[in-house]
Amino acid sequence: MRDDIDQSQAPLLDHLIELRKRALYCVLTVVIAFAVCYAFAEEIFAFLVQPLVAAGQKRVIFTQLFEAFFVRVKVALFAALMISFPVLSNQLWQFVAPGLYRAEKRALFPFLLATPVLFTAGASLAYFVTIPVALTFLLSFQGNFGGIEQEALPSVGNYLSFVMQFLFAFGISFLLPVLLMLLERAGIVTRKQLVSARRYAIVAAFGIAAVLTPPDIGSQFLLAVPLILLYELALIGIWFTERKRAKNADATATDAVEKPAE
Repeated sequence: MRDDIDQSQAPLLDHLIELRKRALYCVLTVVIAFAVCYAFAEEIFAFLVQPLVAAGQKRVIFTQLFEAFFVRVKVALFAALMISFPVLSNQLWQFVAPGLYRAEKRALFPFLLATPVLFTAGASLAYFVTIPVALTFLLSFQGNFGGIEQEALPSVGNYLSFVMQFLFAFGISFLLPVLLMLLERAGIVTRKQLVSARRYAIVAAFGIAAVLTPPDIGSQFLLAVPLILLYELALIGIWFTERKRAKNADATATDAVEKPAE
């Protein structure tokens, strides 16, 4: 009985040691990336603030003495996480992969590659299209109202939070195909169920856009429409994977029938 307990504890200890190793690699990567990004925090913030400049706003302020410093730290941490993402996902893959079968590895590896690509595509759409549209709408409320001049003086902290919210919201939203295909692969949902839920997905896309974007209809459409298209893309991808699995199953069944005959 004691030997059985020791044998069961040994694999658990091995997994914990491996997990600690991968976690240390991740932390070290983020720390190094943060140190580098902190040295270039001003240049990174200058890049992030370009949509605001293009919208006609030439001035930002900070209302607390420590706000500018914390903004620099947030910028460095934000950039470090973005830069470290490929390494972090690779470490996660290295931890999970040994426990998967070869077929499971082949099935999951494309999703691992697609994740940073889709996240970058979503963040790029936010930076180059949606954020400028949103800023143009929000800054349009400046002017003289009843003899009082209304001027926008955004603080650096608020603007950074605004930009980060957009970038992360669009980046994560663009991972929808990966999430749906993984759910289908795990047997939690089927393509038939997803097709029947299409109308609800469209409503949900506009609901998500209404929450994550300013109240102007243009910004909401700029997120809702890509989400709907990504939902359809996931359905097409699931259709192809279903056909491939069906062909593999037919080939396996044929081999099983032919072997006894030989």
